[in-house]
Amino acid sequence: MVEISASLLSMKNENAIQTLYNLETAGIHYFHIDVMDGKFVKRNTVDKMLEYCEYINSISNLPLDVHLMVEDVKTYINSFLVFEPNIITIHLESAKNKEQLLEWIQYIKENNTKVGISIKPNTKIEEIYEYLPFVHQVLVMTVEPGEGGQTLLPETISKIQRLHEYINSHGLEVDIEADGGIKVENIKSLKQAGINIAVVGSGITDTKDFKETVNKLI
Repeated sequence: MVEISASLLSMKNENAIQTLYNLETAGIHYFHIDVMDGKFVKRNTVDKMLEYCEYINSISNLPLDVHLMVEDVKTYINSFLVFEPNIITIHLESAKNKEQLLEWIQYIKENNTKVGISIKPNTKIEEIYEYLPFVHQVLVMTVEPGEGGQTLLPETISKIQRLHEYINSHGLEVDIEADGGIKVENIKSLKQAGINIAVVGSGITDTKDFKETVNKLI
């Protein structure tokens, strides 16, 4: 079994409240908040995600899973801490050096929030091993970040498998989350590779019965 973090990236604004309700009643575990600044990735979703967080906090008790794809990391950490998320995930590639990354990790923890570290498809999984003792979760991007509805890159599955083996062999307690192109048809291979959490957007919202889809994903 895996937990499902529902991405809101492809959600239509005009149906937002109803879609959020339908996702929650379908049995998801988290709302995944894709924060993009138009610089680290081309798309800008900041205002939309702030709005969605306000909606969620007013109608739901489900935890927020915030994924920052931004250059000015500290500013956006502060912007989303106000919503008391369960976890904030930052990108390895957004840090200038190890010291800066560790500083962000510590800052998130000091604000009573779990911390995750994410990597793009072209980043070697081995680059994050030294940070694993300091984080709660690794988010492996299984598509290039920036757009919803992409096709999962098969080569990212072996990265997840190597990460899973490393975590187990070193006795670490770190969740593995995969994000990008995940659907009912391909989630089995990700489960076998070792993920605990799957980020799914259009793989749920493009289906007729959210609850049935979530049950199949889990």
